[in-house]
Amino acid sequence: MHRPLAPFRSIHPDRTPPRILLYSHDTFGLGHLRRSRTIAQALVSAFPDASALILTGSPVAGRFDFPERVDHVRLPGVVKQPDGGYTARNLGLPIEQTTAIRAEIIRATARAFRPTLAIVDKEPTGLHGEFLPALEEMRARGGTRVVLGLRDVLDAPEALQPEWERKEAVTAVERYYDQLWVYGLPQVYRPLDGLDLPPEVAARVRYTGYLRREPTEGAAVRPGAPYVLVTPGGGGDGAALVDWTIAAYEADPDLSPRALIVYGPFLDDSHRKAFARRIGRLKGRVETLDFHSRMEDLFAGAVGVVAMGGYNTFCEILSFDKPSVLAPRTRPRLEQRIRAEAAEALGLLRMLDSDRDGGDPRAMADAIRALPAQPPPSASPLPGLLGGLDRIAGLTRDLLEAEGPSGRTAALTPLRRAALRLSRMAMSKRA
Repeated sequence: MHRPLAPFRSIHPDRTPPRILLYSHDTFGLGHLRRSRTIAQALVSAFPDASALILTGSPVAGRFDFPERVDHVRLPGVVKQPDGGYTARNLGLPIEQTTAIRAEIIRATARAFRPTLAIVDKEPTGLHGEFLPALEEMRARGGTRVVLGLRDVLDAPEALQPEWERKEAVTAVERYYDQLWVYGLPQVYRPLDGLDLPPEVAARVRYTGYLRREPTEGAAVRPGAPYVLVTPGGGGDGAALVDWTIAAYEADPDLSPRALIVYGPFLDDSHRKAFARRIGRLKGRVETLDFHSRMEDLFAGAVGVVAMGGYNTFCEILSFDKPSVLAPRTRPRLEQRIRAEAAEALGLLRMLDSDRDGGDPRAMADAIRALPAQPPPSASPLPGLLGGLDRIAGLTRDLLEAEGPSGRTAALTPLRRAALRLSRMAMSKRA
């Protein structure tokens, strides 16, 4: 639990209560939104007079409950194409116009909300630079500390370096950001080691530890026999994991415990229908849910977990101390594979390699059967592993009490031009 912190001196002399703006571009999946929601809830608990507003592009944001003093603004949706490009989800406009509209909503929200702290998730400039106009305006106005929040693993270094160069990410961090928070521990992975960061930027990095999750107060234990929770996260790229799990129960009629599969909101309908036909023949040994807004409650009741290994799932595995098997994806990023390999090396869980095991139903069946006897993560203790939310609250207090200007550097022309260009595009669309 997060103990409320004492009142503090704000960098806004006319308004002590903190206002926290969290941005997550959310083109696909649930990871960014769920991480932002967890951090927002922790901060309003730590600072009882604070309010938090989440800017999100997630199409399912409305299916989540938000705690008191936390709300969200939904940005027009975009989706990633197989070639790596983006297109509007529903508007039918070119991506440049959609991004310009999103940029104007972001800037108007920041202007009206006047945050004392802005936390940007993963993308220093936002999707296609859409957060730049707001960053430029907040910097010019003053009174807002800006933080870049990064998950424990971003991608393989050889892929991350050219991506950040293309997006001018280091330049943006150098100009706009007071600190970089890595939501993990360096003993697990150092996500920025592959980048050539200037010393003054490297000095702004803070490791927080992972973000502890807790069940809903008074949540009931799920009835029935013990179950293994199977979760492919948002589900958009989780069909292979679900298929592999069902195949294990098909191949081994005596396999137990039973499986509870949560498909996630983005699993394709054709896959759901095909899986339903197969599961119907398994005589109740496999149960499914399309979506659950409080996955923490399902983790709490499980005897073990089978998952792909996204960031939020990993936090839940650690928080509820569940023996787990990860079968990570390797496309479009190596993030999950890197995390799973590092966690297995530390004794926190077991990894199934789809390349090595080839989706063999027997390998999955053996892993599921072994889960109840597998050591939980707590058998390999790591100091500060789940201290992320308390650390974030402390870092927030320090930032908001700091006097004087931030340590950010002078203006850099290419980024400023990009910010102004997006602003002009948005204004012309409104006209």
